[in-house]
Amino acid sequence: VATQTFRWVRVHQHQTDFMERGRQLLALLCAAVACVGAVNLWPQPQQWSNGTGTLVVPPTFTVITDSTSKILENAIAKYMNLMFVHEPWEAADKRSAVVQLPSLEILLNSDDETLQLETDETYWLTIPVDGSAAIIKANNVYGALHGLETFSQLVVYDFPSHQNQISNAPWSIADYPRFQHRGLLLDTSRHFESVQVIKRVIDSMTYAKLNVLHWHVVDSQSFPFESQSEPNLWNGAWSPSERYTHQDLLNVVQYAKESGIRVMIEFDIPGHAASWCAGYPTICPRADCKEPLDPSVQDTYNVLHNLFQEITGGSQGKGIFPENLLHLGGDEVDTTCWSTTQHIEDWMSQNNFTTDDAYMYIVEQAHDMVSSFGRYPVNWEEVFNHFGSSLDSRSIIHVWLDHATLAKVVAAGYRGILSNNDVWYLDHLWVPWQDFYMNEPYEGIDDAKQQTLVIGGEVCMWGETVDASDLFNTVWPRAAAAAERLWSPREVNDTEAAQPRLMWFRCLLNARDIGAAPVLTAEGRDAPPGPGDCYAQ
Repeated sequence: VATQTFRWVRVHQHQTDFMERGRQLLALLCAAVACVGAVNLWPQPQQWSNGTGTLVVPPTFTVITDSTSKILENAIAKYMNLMFVHEPWEAADKRSAVVQLPSLEILLNSDDETLQLETDETYWLTIPVDGSAAIIKANNVYGALHGLETFSQLVVYDFPSHQNQISNAPWSIADYPRFQHRGLLLDTSRHFESVQVIKRVIDSMTYAKLNVLHWHVVDSQSFPFESQSEPNLWNGAWSPSERYTHQDLLNVVQYAKESGIRVMIEFDIPGHAASWCAGYPTICPRADCKEPLDPSVQDTYNVLHNLFQEITGGSQGKGIFPENLLHLGGDEVDTTCWSTTQHIEDWMSQNNFTTDDAYMYIVEQAHDMVSSFGRYPVNWEEVFNHFGSSLDSRSIIHVWLDHATLAKVVAAGYRGILSNNDVWYLDHLWVPWQDFYMNEPYEGIDDAKQQTLVIGGEVCMWGETVDASDLFNTVWPRAAAAAERLWSPREVNDTEAAQPRLMWFRCLLNARDIGAAPVLTAEGRDAPPGPGDCYAQ
């Protein structure tokens, strides 16, 4: 528990022309050309100016807001604990001639807590050097959360003086993400991850301003997800104790929302679905050939419909997973089981279907279901490679095989997400952080309109060789390199300039109990080579 006095106060004041003042501040910052010294912030803000002064953050420091948002209230408590780990020496404040920062005021234009792809994450942060309050302005609580993270990274404990300090003041920051969708895929099928571990993953994501947990919850190997509409599905779990209850799912989604993170659930169909057969064998081709799901029987579509209706609540923004993007997988569909199972062969013959037609049929059926429930279907790249512009216009294509496919996706008018496996797969331990950092989503896409169809990207933590014992040092710090690519301006792309900041950020993660691997080791999740300074490894 933080020893810094925790005080935050709601105040009520007239906030006229909030947006106009924000626009004026942004314009001033965009005109600024001089920044002083190195900026230990990750990801780097869009625009900032700073000075050379030092502020003391005293034990009496308060956070002030007129917002009634419970999310903001909880976030303030969280960041007070993160910032003020060491007990300040009050006598030092009395001896010091350094200016003190009395408070931080948070001003929101709206208390609307709706969280979707379109949510505005902009914030403005000013930290004066004249002894007056610092100010975070945001259009909603989610922008304010990012502002709090940035503010917390500026507060550093100075051990010789026993004081919490902010250097290089005054600060003026105008910040917003370059891409709306900045994700981390977490695979909990190949190895089960507990709810507590998932929550720590969510915590770690907020420090790098990632905003989407792509929960690859089930796959061929296991189905740990409790469905109340289809209760036998979790018979496919690894063990009776490696499961997520209905309440677990709700808790994870709510915890993520309070951290400003959307949870995009994935059910990878029809190909990665052998685990579904444990509970519902009739939806699989046969006992010795379990996937892809059987496209020829109504049971398959009944199970899918009931499951999708349950998780969506049957309408936009509702259900267990209110996120409007629903990932349906669709990759690596080997149709051998269809062409070697008699009743499926008969069905295809009756409908004059090839195996590719059957693949398209089940994809279309799934799209129609989730669209009727107010969701946008997301599919892996193979679905686009097979069916191209014949897909529903609401489809979003998740590129993983070939970066160049993203240009084809947006040229065809579809929205796209980038996760090319050569550089953004975290289980590829040989890929250095520099390659994560330099992976540019707009590469090969020069048309401005087509660029707007690239909604963002994700780093992928596939779970074949990862469980709670090595998860965090496999994800971090390389995921942070991609996080800056997705947040900061495109021209922020110098790996030599970024490396000292990334090393600093890795040490910040470790200080916050997130076990991030050294930056300078040869492969991801390598241990430190020997004794040494955190900031030099």
